[in-house]
Amino acid sequence: MTTATPRHSARLCRLDLWLNPVFDEIIGATPGITLSVLPATGDDARTLAGLKTAHAYHVSAAKDELPRQWFVNAELIAQCPDLVCVSSGGAGYDTIDVAACTAAGIAVVNQAGGNAESVAEHTYALLLAVQRRIVESHNRLRRDTGFSREDLMGHEIHGSVIGLVGIGKIGTCVARIAQGFGLRVIAHDPLLEAATIRSRGAEPVGLDELLAQSDIVSLHCPLDASTRGLIGAKAFAAMKPGAVFVSTARGGIHDEDALHDALRNGHLRGAGLDVWEQEPPERSAPLLALDNVVATFHTAGVTHEARRSVARSSATQLAAMLRGERPPQLVNPEVWPLAAKRIATLT
Repeated sequence: MTTATPRHSARLCRLDLWLNPVFDEIIGATPGITLSVLPATGDDARTLAGLKTAHAYHVSAAKDELPRQWFVNAELIAQCPDLVCVSSGGAGYDTIDVAACTAAGIAVVNQAGGNAESVAEHTYALLLAVQRRIVESHNRLRRDTGFSREDLMGHEIHGSVIGLVGIGKIGTCVARIAQGFGLRVIAHDPLLEAATIRSRGAEPVGLDELLAQSDIVSLHCPLDASTRGLIGAKAFAAMKPGAVFVSTARGGIHDEDALHDALRNGHLRGAGLDVWEQEPPERSAPLLALDNVVATFHTAGVTHEARRSVARSSATQLAAMLRGERPPQLVNPEVWPLAAKRIATLT
């Protein structure tokens, strides 16, 4: 049943981690929803008490910023019997146990596409910084004298083959931008038909073929059981000598030690990394000591525009679900019939 507003007062909670103000503006202007902003740290009893009565929960997607006790897992769900919908504050949902939510009849949404343009742009920022040795040049100009421009000679990307591991919303943006740089685009995505991959601007290939053909390998797949550790020592060894590796996906998909070895032994030319197993990585992390690594702190999607888009998407989807409307970015679509019935009986 779909109504203009929730049939009863729906209780929505979020933590006091930074969130673009548009989220509170949208929820505050939606009749029938009461928003509670709870402390992420400092008063666990208050936060748990709020979540125990919540119908909806907007949760940060940042696994190393969100305190573990507020992850949406079976333990928390067991204490929140009224919870019917959860929204991740990003395209990823590392802080949500989707299977546990499905078992409990809880609909989960993410904000896929909300930061796609920002992440795609950042992919090329990292790639160009590696290939044109921009960070090296900047640092040498600040600290050294007596070196020549040829000491910092880099490489064009024009005419190269870029291989995308995953071609969802972000990968599709990366493929579109690639055309302007004169890149040939190939992609591996086991979740998509070959025709769909072609429609998104890439030639479909198997993972082995992608690794063997690509001058640039760029990750755009989610982190899950099928992708954790996907790019390890064997995969790096299968890449072309002199290839560049870029990831704006999730830490844990690639093996950081194996990447370090492939860079140190000269098999790979360089790497652009926005994501890490631990975020931020320790300053002593071996990859950070290499001149041919350009590193950022999971900031690919952290722009004013993307953060506003993601916050708007989350608020809009939560409001829609609490009205009984099926949202566009369901992570567990199979749960919707049950979740909709639970939403219709909110008290």
